[in-house]
Amino acid sequence: MAGRDRYPYVAAFAGGLVSLAVELSAASLLRPHFGTANLVWAAIIGLVLLYLTAGYFIGGRWADRSPRGGVLFQIMAWAAFFIGLVPFVSYPVLQLAGRGFTEFNAAMIGGSFVSVLILFSIPVTLLGCISPFVIRLAVEDVSTAGTTAGRVYAISTAGSFLGAFLPDLILVPIIGTRNTFVVLSLFLSIVALVGLIRSRSRRLLLYIALPLVIAGLAVALRGQPVKAAPGAVYETESAYNYIQVIEVEGGCRHLLLNEGQAIHS
Repeated sequence: MAGRDRYPYVAAFAGGLVSLAVELSAASLLRPHFGTANLVWAAIIGLVLLYLTAGYFIGGRWADRSPRGGVLFQIMAWAAFFIGLVPFVSYPVLQLAGRGFTEFNAAMIGGSFVSVLILFSIPVTLLGCISPFVIRLAVEDVSTAGTTAGRVYAISTAGSFLGAFLPDLILVPIIGTRNTFVVLSLFLSIVALVGLIRSRSRRLLLYIALPLVIAGLAVALRGQPVKAAPGAVYETESAYNYIQVIEVEGGCRHLLLNEGQAIHS
């Protein structure tokens, strides 16, 4: 690591936190439209692992070619930007999935599901680049490379430990899934911007603009329903379910959970 700079360890912690938080938030994003079946979880976990695998490989080679802190923080800034875009880009696709359930259109449902999961490919792959990049910057002596790698992975995993609880226990119940992605994006952006300032990046204004775009989208689209449905009078998200109340003919109201394929009351 350049001199005695330890800030890239902060990047490792932030990357670990956000990577697992994004994975769990992905489940919350899909829950109102596809439910919480084991198949949904298997698809999320499997593809996130695949994207991280690609990130580890790409990040290691990238770090060997450009072993500079500024490059690491640029990667983080773009990862943050694409994380922030996920809930906004996925919204029309997820509404299409809702139509598929209504019309019993399997192709529409399956296509929407796959499309949303593909949206995570870029940000999660970029998150996977962080740890190998930090290791490359941190190794000063090959005789202590094992210790350095272990330290980076320990710090990253400590971040993931926090990221495992943050979305479902705090963020999603309080601010909702869409804003959870925004908060994770802005958090990672701040860590990246501090690193870019420290490394005297020449394109700092560009990377300042990225989180402003995400914040602008969040403000412009606030109040947009999570799941549009005829007769919907109330919706909220808890740590366990997406909850929706709809009013049907005759003034009767139904309580629906998640994808809404069963009436609970």
